[in-house]
Amino acid sequence: MKNLIIKPAKKISGSVRIPPDKSISHRAAMLASAASGTSVIENFLLSADCKSTLSAVASFGAKVKKKGSTITVTGAPFSTPAKPVDCGNSGTTVRLLAGFAAGQGAGAVFTGDGSLSKRPMKRVMEPLKLMGASVTCKNGRLPMRLKKAELHGINYTMPVPSAQVKSALLLAALGASGEIKINEKIISRDHTERILKLFGVRISAAAGKIRMKCGQTLKACKIKVPGDISSAAFFICAAAILKSRLKILDVGVNPTRAGFLRALGKMGLKYRLSNKRFLGKEPVADILVMKSSLRGAVFSAKDMPSMIDEVPLLALCATQAEGKTIISGAGELAVKECDRIEATYSELRKMGADITKRPDGFIIRGPVKLKGAAVSGFADHRIIMMLALAALAADGKSVIDDTKGVEISFPGFFKELGRHIKT
Repeated sequence: MKNLIIKPAKKISGSVRIPPDKSISHRAAMLASAASGTSVIENFLLSADCKSTLSAVASFGAKVKKKGSTITVTGAPFSTPAKPVDCGNSGTTVRLLAGFAAGQGAGAVFTGDGSLSKRPMKRVMEPLKLMGASVTCKNGRLPMRLKKAELHGINYTMPVPSAQVKSALLLAALGASGEIKINEKIISRDHTERILKLFGVRISAAAGKIRMKCGQTLKACKIKVPGDISSAAFFICAAAILKSRLKILDVGVNPTRAGFLRALGKMGLKYRLSNKRFLGKEPVADILVMKSSLRGAVFSAKDMPSMIDEVPLLALCATQAEGKTIISGAGELAVKECDRIEATYSELRKMGADITKRPDGFIIRGPVKLKGAAVSGFADHRIIMMLALAALAADGKSVIDDTKGVEISFPGFFKELGRHIKT
């Protein structure tokens, strides 16, 4: 897609149904690939990242069939792929599969695109090596080489919160001996712990302490994936900065993922959850956002694991809030698809935001009337979509460079956004 021109909007309204959850889609496909029998995954996210996972598990021997948004996966013993496993832009694919394949006794060479090849892999490699995995890569970057090895459980304390590392270790443990214990000082998203139970795995997780017997067998199951709260966050943000009323349907509201909603509540956003229920082990609800006025607030490292992907959106909301907002403990943003701290700072500043950059976050003063500008999305789906919302709240038109990256997580984002805004 070429440059996109966005004009200001007066409000956003209606009811929105957002795409399926990306994190759960990844995990469901991976676990199904080694399960006994055929699993059915309904409402699977057919984004670029999740397609990378489907292709990857097929290369290890699973049979994958697609019909609309329903995926059937017939599990098989992992075999070493004849060719490198291309993970595209997906950090979740490579980090989780590195652990899973190691535990399943397969070798592999993992590669990725230019962006993924710049992202750090050492954090997942080191604890896997403690389990006995033979995994190497040059300078902690892709390509990553995995050789067959026998794994054993470990007692591991997470040095920093990371759902990807935690998940890689749990998936590796499925084919290891002994027992695995993982200790979290700050709890990261827990989709893996929840979905393992659907596949018949016995696991205990409470108060940041996870314990699981290694070597358990996966059993095929049927799963329906809820809406992705990280995708819903864009519409929540739009309603907040345009002071609008909007309903978002069938959203996963797992507490370990709902930090952005809680953060905006702290800033004065009025919202209500209704139609509460469970899909499998995941809590789901409809979210009604009501017209509100935002105020500045302070957020620290303990708030980040449950909303790290939404911090650029939080920064945008802070530009429209009364007073000062301080965001710290978000250093992880620097090693995402791009340096999201720098990208958020530089592009919002172009639009007139009163924003100061820090190594691990921002200081933002508001409210400020943003100005239309020519901005860059840095080929990062979350930065592109955040800037699109900033443009809606700005004076004058804005131009965003190449926007094709949104297909990574939210296919059809601009079309869906356009359906609900009033200019």
